[in-house]
Amino acid sequence: MTIHPETIFQQFAEHYRRPAEHVVRSPGRVNLIGEHTDYNDGFVLPMAIDRAVWLAGAGREDGRVCIDSLDRQESAEFALADLRQENAGWIEYLKGVAAALSGGGHSLRGFDAVLTGDVPIGAGLSSSAALEMAAARLFLALSDQPWDPVAGALLCQKAENEWVGVNCGIMDQLASGCGRAGQAMRIDCRSLEIEHVPLPPDTAVVVLDTATRRGLAASAYNERRRQCQAAAEQLGVPALRDADLAQLENLADTFDDVVYRRARHVISENARTLEAVRVMRGGDAAALGRLMNQSHASLRDDYEVSCSELDAIAASAREHPACFGARMTGAGFGGCAVALIDAAAAEPFTAETHAAYRRQTGLEPALYVSMPSAGTEVVL
Repeated sequence: MTIHPETIFQQFAEHYRRPAEHVVRSPGRVNLIGEHTDYNDGFVLPMAIDRAVWLAGAGREDGRVCIDSLDRQESAEFALADLRQENAGWIEYLKGVAAALSGGGHSLRGFDAVLTGDVPIGAGLSSSAALEMAAARLFLALSDQPWDPVAGALLCQKAENEWVGVNCGIMDQLASGCGRAGQAMRIDCRSLEIEHVPLPPDTAVVVLDTATRRGLAASAYNERRRQCQAAAEQLGVPALRDADLAQLENLADTFDDVVYRRARHVISENARTLEAVRVMRGGDAAALGRLMNQSHASLRDDYEVSCSELDAIAASAREHPACFGARMTGAGFGGCAVALIDAAAAEPFTAETHAAYRRQTGLEPALYVSMPSAGTEVVL
């Protein structure tokens, strides 16, 4: 579906019988390469996508936050003066953002809001980060406070880490907050330096939704993070970003096999990500595609976060002559893959890859061409 700001503005007016003060759009993201490197102080190469979370809101003076979720057809509310962790589902993300902003020195105003969006939930496209960033942007807009997307991303990461309980890195929130239309972004997850990088000419990115879901908080994500920390300690470096493959090989005999393979993925993935930036600057779509294919193999074999459906849809994509490369994206264990294709062949690629995956798995995937979009913004 296509969401227009005027539509959600009208939906707010119908629900609350008054006009919205602001409409905020916050995109999901797809990561072209650089997976499970962010929490290792490494490099990632995501882009904000043209699917987003939308919030329309108007302030209220009693310190309460009341949200009507149009997609879920349910409402939730909480008091800013009495924030409690209650494992109450999606509203906990907004509570966590409120707690992080308050703890960061922001004085917040309550609000009424309606919430909608077209970022698939649990698909590895950072619907949670998009929701967090939308909430932070609306809180600050309604409180007449300035917006810094990097500072906002750090507070939203804190909300997800400490309130929701998912020990995520900074990539998702930064990608959602700092996107630029038409470009991907290389993020240094240690310095938070962002370099915008154009896609190779005449290419398109296709998100390949396998129609499988795996909850991130319940996954082995936190286990992988602990394994990476153990590997860094054994290598004597602050984070795996500071190691190279030669160092790892020199100590290979001292490593547990699983921890060794986790480290090998992260170290090699950092190198692939930096090489991807170089070939993108040169407009080399074929080289970028090869790096994406190598990334998927490493995630499948060394990091063990792929699954049969992700492998099947990536392989189905690669079989099409218009495809330069394809890989799983996101935390893994289900969700989405991403393909780089010849833009002129988008229609036959999506139709034929859809059919090939359905034949293999019996599942009905969703494929959509995605353009790099602007980051979190007030649109009305």
